[in-house]
Amino acid sequence: MTLQEYLNTKPLYYEKIDYTRMPRVYEKIKSFLNHPKIIHIIGTNGKGTTGRFLANALYSMGFSTGHYTSPHILEFNERIWKNGKNVSNAELEEAYAELQKILSKDDASSLSYFEYTTLLAVIIFKKCDYIIMEAGLGGEFDATAVFAKTLTLVTPIAYDHETFLGSDIEQIAATKLNAIQNNAILAMQNYKDVYKVADKLSSEKKLNIYRVEELLSSADKQKIEEISKKLSLVPYLIENLSLSIAALNFLKLEYAAANFQNPPLFGRVTKINENIIVDVGHNVLAAKSLVNALIGNKYIVIYNSYKDKNYKEILSILKPIILQVEIIVIHDQRAAKIEDIQSTLNNLEIKHTIFQEIKPGYKYLVFGSFSVVETFLKNYYE
Repeated sequence: MTLQEYLNTKPLYYEKIDYTRMPRVYEKIKSFLNHPKIIHIIGTNGKGTTGRFLANALYSMGFSTGHYTSPHILEFNERIWKNGKNVSNAELEEAYAELQKILSKDDASSLSYFEYTTLLAVIIFKKCDYIIMEAGLGGEFDATAVFAKTLTLVTPIAYDHETFLGSDIEQIAATKLNAIQNNAILAMQNYKDVYKVADKLSSEKKLNIYRVEELLSSADKQKIEEISKKLSLVPYLIENLSLSIAALNFLKLEYAAANFQNPPLFGRVTKINENIIVDVGHNVLAAKSLVNALIGNKYIVIYNSYKDKNYKEILSILKPIILQVEIIVIHDQRAAKIEDIQSTLNNLEIKHTIFQEIKPGYKYLVFGSFSVVETFLKNYYE
């Protein structure tokens, strides 16, 4: 059985999660796993791009570096990046064979898709100097939280996955920030309650929690401006770049603007041609960041949503940049009903139709989830 065939036996999503499973399995096998320096990234938005900025820089500086991110858009290999490129199928199969030898049959079958692939990534990264590891859901109970970490980076925290994380910002922040083991850097936060929770945890657990601005000098800010212009970064990507540079400063690693030559992770305000932008954002904070980046233009928004997302508020936020919405059909068990999205658009007085094809002469924004971008790229864009 190949890795992909094996992963296909595991459900991607669960109504309930056993938070004791990953720590229990990890305790049994941790002596078999090498532990490079791990930089853990938690938060609601911007984890992927923050991690890729940092991973690219570390690799450019001569360090062997791995970056684990999720979910993927087109192929699984996107989740595991090592030294400048996604891992090959051969590397994945080799790591899969090794992991199967380490795990008991019962433990291997019990692990979720994400838990299993997290361990797979650690095996692939065993000879790295640094691992940048992005949390999948939450923080404290996430599969990535079991490892010893050198540093935790906290991107902006906002409402998302309330069923699992809590119904208010304090609860969500506490669940995420409890993943911090020793040192952390907070990106600029939109909610003051995040800082309040961080200060409390810092005092109670004797943690070193810095704010990003504490670790950036005037020279850093000049470099950030230079890099941002070169890569044409929108505001929220500049914030993610700033957090990655603060991490380098914490690690006492000297860098140059030239260490940030590569563009950010694909699918984050990515212009795939002159008229089409794709973005995998799927929550309220992502919508606000997108409007801030694109305000002044009008787009046909190719859209769909998962049913657990607040698409009424998301579409309301996007309205200033919407010419009309074209709903793309996605085949995902979590997808919202099309008639519910249509009803929401009617209530918001936003013109809408079902997406059929790209028409010349219009600007398009593909947005709503990883599934939306994946469906568009696979079926409608060559």
